[in-house]
Amino acid sequence: MTRIDDLPVRDELRGKSPYGAPQLDVPVRLNTNENPYPLPEALVERIAERVRDAARNLNRYPDRDAVELRTRLAEYLTKTTGHEVGLAHVWAANGSNEVIQQLLQTFGGPGRTAIGFEPSYSMHTLIARGTGTGWISGPRNDDFTIDVAAAERAIAEHRPDVVFVTTPNNPTGNAVPRESVIALYEAAQAAKPSIVVVDEAYAEFSHGDSLLPLLAGRPHLVVSRTMSKAFGAAGLRLGYLAADPAVVDAVQLVRLPYHLSAVTQATALAALEHTDTLLGYVEQLKSERDRLVVELRALGYDVTESDANFVQFGRFDDAHAAWRRILDRGVLVRDNGVPGWLRVTAGTPEENDAFLDAARELKKEQNA
Repeated sequence: MTRIDDLPVRDELRGKSPYGAPQLDVPVRLNTNENPYPLPEALVERIAERVRDAARNLNRYPDRDAVELRTRLAEYLTKTTGHEVGLAHVWAANGSNEVIQQLLQTFGGPGRTAIGFEPSYSMHTLIARGTGTGWISGPRNDDFTIDVAAAERAIAEHRPDVVFVTTPNNPTGNAVPRESVIALYEAAQAAKPSIVVVDEAYAEFSHGDSLLPLLAGRPHLVVSRTMSKAFGAAGLRLGYLAADPAVVDAVQLVRLPYHLSAVTQATALAALEHTDTLLGYVEQLKSERDRLVVELRALGYDVTESDANFVQFGRFDDAHAAWRRILDRGVLVRDNGVPGWLRVTAGTPEENDAFLDAARELKKEQNA
């Protein structure tokens, strides 16, 4: 049988594994940061209407520039952040992963480098590798905050072409202060004019404000978002960015023709008509996330401060064994490979109760 390593794949891909989380058939799945609430029936009906209209023209290519969708996304960002953006500032793609890929295709690539502060979203590293961009792992403190002084030194030393700042950070959940992002942006511009990508996939769940207003006067800053989490639309695959119009023009140099299908655009537009309802679910999840933090700490676990829809908890001598013991009780959480820690997504109250019961039993075993 032919193996991957028997093929003439690029050297930097040899011995690597694809991104993925276990998809197991268990009663409670809290491992992939999905929104647990199904879309409301009124939205499902509106999606059906919009998709039906789009289907009548599927013999034609979709709007290549997704003008209506980008306009509605700009309106959503303006309404929810208080910082006015328009069509020219927004770009959309198939999930925030494609947004990141397009940014690295445009501003990274062979002979160029990107830096991120790990542990963080592992797809940054994987997409960098896939685009031939060199990867630099930047420092974090023991509490998973970014060591800004050390990060500034790393940026000055390596002079990366792209800097990733994930806030709230995945998998740890903590947010990056506004002043820290400004310091890293200034350091990046001093080292060489670099693109700084603020990955705000979980911004709607944060206790604080979006960093989108930092775009003002910072033409090399990009804020990346997704509809997978807050909009409860992980199956849609729709990500977007806000940036200076020149950045939006630049990423279109590498986008594939007609990359967003008519069906995708129609579905996303329907979801944007129901933002008030969907953000109501977000408020419920924020409350449940905070409950998990409080109750896990009461049980004796260490818990990282969380501004996302998940909670990192520990510490374990053997995190994978702890993951297995929780799974044995019918609850799937995430072993992200951060030594001593696991991550649980905030689910419905009933799902969270089941998880907390499992965590309580695990703690009893540990203390026995």
